[in-house]
Amino acid sequence: MMNVTETVKQLLIINILFFIGTLVVGDPAYQMLAMYFPENQNFHAWQPLSHMFMHGGFMHIFFNMFALYSFGSALEHFWGSQKFLFFYISCGLGAALLHTGINYYYFNDAINILVENGFKKSEILQLLNEGKINTQWQSILTASEYQNFISAFAGTVVGASGAIYGIVVAFAFMFPNAELALMFIPVPVKAKYFVPGLVLLDLYLGVSGQSIFGGPGIAHFAHVGGALCGFLIMWYWKKNQFNDNRWN
Repeated sequence: MMNVTETVKQLLIINILFFIGTLVVGDPAYQMLAMYFPENQNFHAWQPLSHMFMHGGFMHIFFNMFALYSFGSALEHFWGSQKFLFFYISCGLGAALLHTGINYYYFNDAINILVENGFKKSEILQLLNEGKINTQWQSILTASEYQNFISAFAGTVVGASGAIYGIVVAFAFMFPNAELALMFIPVPVKAKYFVPGLVLLDLYLGVSGQSIFGGPGIAHFAHVGGALCGFLIMWYWKKNQFNDNRWN
C-alpha cells in the first residue's frame, strides 16, 4: 500500500485532534463547529467548513480516515498537495451545499403549507429557535412533511464523508479498473462499478428515508453532494486537460 502523503497526513492529524478535542469539550464544541440549518440561530458562517473535521463517534471517524488514507494518498501522489487540498475542500463544501439545499426544500415546503393555514413564518421560526413546536403543525402536515421539516431545522451535520465521497469518485475516475476488496463483499469489485453503485445507493436511501448502515441520521444527500462535486471537477479537468503544473 502506498505510504501516506503529506497533506493526507495533516488532514488525518487535524481530524483526530478535533475528535479528541470534542471528547474533552463536549456539546459546546458540536454547537459551535457542527453545521446547522442557516435559519437556526446556532448557525455560523464557518460551519460549512468546520463540520468536515467533526465526527459523531469512533466508527464514524475510523471509516472516514481509513478511506482518506486508502484513496487520498494515491490522488495526492499524482496531483500534488495544493490540487489535492483544493479538491478535498471543494467536495466537502459541495456536500454541505446539496445537503442544505435539500433541507431548504423540505423546510420551505412545510413553511408554505403552514403559512397557507394561517401561521406566520416569523412566529414559526421564533418557536423553533426556542426549541418548541406547535402541536397543531402535526395535524396540518403529513407525517413525512413534519419529520422532514423538524429534521431540516434542528438537525446537524458532521463528518468528512462528503469530501471522502469526492475522493472515492476521483479515484474511480483515474483508476477505473482498480479492484477494491471490501470487508462486506467477499470478492474484489472494480472501482468503476463499485463507486457508482455506492452513490446510487446513497441517493436511494436519501430519497426514501431508509438506512442500511448506522441507523437514522446519516446525511445521504451530503454523500451524494460530495460525489457529484467530485465528478464535476474531474469532468471539467479532463475536458480542459487541466495542467497540474499550475498548482506546483
